[in-house]
Amino acid sequence: MTWEHHIIFAAVATVFWIAGSVTASTQVRKGPVWTISFYSAGVVVYAAYIAGLWVSMQRPPLMTLGETRLWYSLFLSLSGLITYIRWRYKWILSLTTVMSLVFVAVNVLRPGIHEQVLMPVLQSIWFIPHVTVYMFSYALLACTFLLAVAALVKPSLDVLPAIDKLSRAGLSFFTAGMLLGALWAKQSWGDYWTWDPKETWAGITWLLYVLFFHIKEIRPRARKLIFVSLILAFLSLQICWYGFQYLPQASRSLHNYETNVH
Repeated sequence: MTWEHHIIFAAVATVFWIAGSVTASTQVRKGPVWTISFYSAGVVVYAAYIAGLWVSMQRPPLMTLGETRLWYSLFLSLSGLITYIRWRYKWILSLTTVMSLVFVAVNVLRPGIHEQVLMPVLQSIWFIPHVTVYMFSYALLACTFLLAVAALVKPSLDVLPAIDKLSRAGLSFFTAGMLLGALWAKQSWGDYWTWDPKETWAGITWLLYVLFFHIKEIRPRARKLIFVSLILAFLSLQICWYGFQYLPQASRSLHNYETNVH
């Protein structure tokens, strides 16, 4: 399995994701069954590609920014499916499909360079759990972002219960990712926290999500403020993930590896 096979698996997964999104919006009998079946098939196909790439490269495909985009697309589609199954928002699968395909398309257009050998700092027991937990948290929080945007566009949507549960789960995984990263940093660099640009933005992002929860509890009827605060937190998350590379201080970041941005 190589990166040349990505477009094939991505195309097949896309067909299933679109089919699931379409059936979710129809009123046909057993529509949810078909929706879940189609969308699950897309998740399985994309997961199979990642697993195959893992085997062929003889290392986890988590080293480059392009490789983390694979996991983000996978986990985002999975998060959308979980959201649909739990709350039956017919439109959520269309939104998660579009967002997943944006990252799929970037990987198709800019596959990047993917070396087989891991850098010494990545040869750690903390590497896989830290990155995968982070990427799953990013995907869950992306779903809350999509729900918040939908609610701003259509105020009649009742999405706060879903946002609350998904945000709690997402922030929990995000916190776990930070703790795993701290243990990894202690092992690799001698300190749990170094105020590295990426670490700093992770801290800012965490605080913004905590602020969102405080606003939601203190002013539960200020729906626009709640949704806007959640959107701002998600934008900060994008800087934490890949946007920090474009900041002036990025050149001195311990996380700014050309071959392993996570």
